[in-house]
Amino acid sequence: MGRYIVIGFLTVAPLWVTWLVFDFLLKLLARIGDPLLKGMARVVRPFSDLTATWLLDSNFQHAVAALLTIISFYGIGVLASFVIGKKVISIYENILARLPLVQTIYGATKRFLNTISQPPVTGQRVVLISFPSSEMKAVGFITKVMEDKETGRKLAAVYVPTSPNPTSGYIEILPMEDLVLTDWTTEEAMTFVVTGGTNAPESVHYTKNKPTQQ
Repeated sequence: MGRYIVIGFLTVAPLWVTWLVFDFLLKLLARIGDPLLKGMARVVRPFSDLTATWLLDSNFQHAVAALLTIISFYGIGVLASFVIGKKVISIYENILARLPLVQTIYGATKRFLNTISQPPVTGQRVVLISFPSSEMKAVGFITKVMEDKETGRKLAAVYVPTSPNPTSGYIEILPMEDLVLTDWTTEEAMTFVVTGGTNAPESVHYTKNKPTQQ
C-alpha cells in the first residue's frame, strides 16, 4: 500500500508543480488585464447585455484577461523595439520620476530586472551561498557588488529566489570570497528554481576552491 502511494505521489507531483506555476502566472496575468475587461463590459452593455455578462464571468474573465495581457505585452515589446516606442516609454518614465513613491517602486523593480537580465560586471551572475545554514547551499544571483567602509572588503548583494515562484526570495549580503561561482546562465538557474531542482546539470561547483599557496 505504501509503495503504491509513493508511486501515485511521484506521478501526480510533476503535474502539481506545473499547475502551481501555471496557476500563479494565470492569476497574475488575469489581475493585470481585469480592469480592461471591466471597462469593455461597461462599453458593450448598452448594446448587448449578454456579452457584458460573459465578460464579467469569472472563468471567461480569467481566460480572456490573460490572453489580452499577453497580446498587450507583445504589442508593447514590438513598440519598444522602435525609436518612437522608446521615446513614448521615456516620456512615461519621466512622468513616474515626479511621483516619489511610485518612482521608488518602479525604479527599483526596473533596476532589478535589468540587473538580472544583463551580464555581471564582475565575475559570474549565478552563485551558490551558504544559506540558510553553513551545511546547505542555495542558488543566488549577484545583483550588486559593494565595499565595506571599514575594511574595504568586497561584498556582494545576492538575491536568493524561492521555488517554484522565483519572484519572491531573500536578499543576503556576504563577502565575495564566500561565494561559490557557477557556470550556469541566468536562464538555467531560473529553470532550476522553477522546477524545484529537477532540471539540474549532472555536476556543479559545490565546494569553493581554496587559493593555492605560493
